[in-house]
Amino acid sequence: MRIAYIMASVLLASFGCKRDDFQKLDERNWQLTWSDDFNGPAGQLPDSTKWAYDLGTGQDGWGNQELQSYTKSPANISLDGDGNLVITAIRSGNNFTSARIKTQGLFAQQYGRFEARLKTPYGPGIWPAFWMLGSKVDEVGWPKCGEIDIMELRGQQPHIINGSIHGPGYSGGNPVTKTFALMNARFDTDFNIFAIEWDKDKIDFFVNDFLYQRITPKDVSGEWVFDSPFFMILNVAVGGNYVGFPLPQTPFPQKMIVDYVKVYKAAD
Repeated sequence: MRIAYIMASVLLASFGCKRDDFQKLDERNWQLTWSDDFNGPAGQLPDSTKWAYDLGTGQDGWGNQELQSYTKSPANISLDGDGNLVITAIRSGNNFTSARIKTQGLFAQQYGRFEARLKTPYGPGIWPAFWMLGSKVDEVGWPKCGEIDIMELRGQQPHIINGSIHGPGYSGGNPVTKTFALMNARFDTDFNIFAIEWDKDKIDFFVNDFLYQRITPKDVSGEWVFDSPFFMILNVAVGGNYVGFPLPQTPFPQKMIVDYVKVYKAAD
């Protein structure tokens, strides 16, 4: 597959960016290696040959003081019958349920382009993410396995996303990270494409094929741990140290709607 990155001047201007060498990307030639378009009847769970689940509350709220319990109930995760996957965070009194799926044990890849087209949820205390962990996580632990956050959003700031990496010496509240903001728009009102392009020298972060961040080994304060296969994760968390507690006015249910996830490798 061939993807050409040609950014119009009006687009650059709308984001307050200058046309410079940072945006002068070569034309890419990619070969599709993995994809899920989430086709199927409404209420069906995602393809079990492509996705596994994290379930329950996790020890210490998945390490982030999160409030939700993850389930595989169709109420929390299912296809909508229109070619989308829907992850739904639900409140029941003081309890919250949601879903977190991953390709761990089913698919991982070192380097390439990883992308998802999705619409985020919103509201204080809501934390959607499309991210990746190194496949060696069970062997070496976190953060030595490495983490790439392609997109995460604080629901109280629905027009801003972050792209980040975590590794030894730059993890938790001290990642290498950058924000990307929409002007006069929000990520919960329309679909957007979130992607990285990753090779041995760098990780590039994109929103709708606009490059807003490049991270190289010289940008990290510790060991560069991004030279092994990674698997993908999609989830919607509730609460946690990244977003804080949901407020009484936070609307529920909240839905992350995913049109597709695709992975490419560089063509020979």
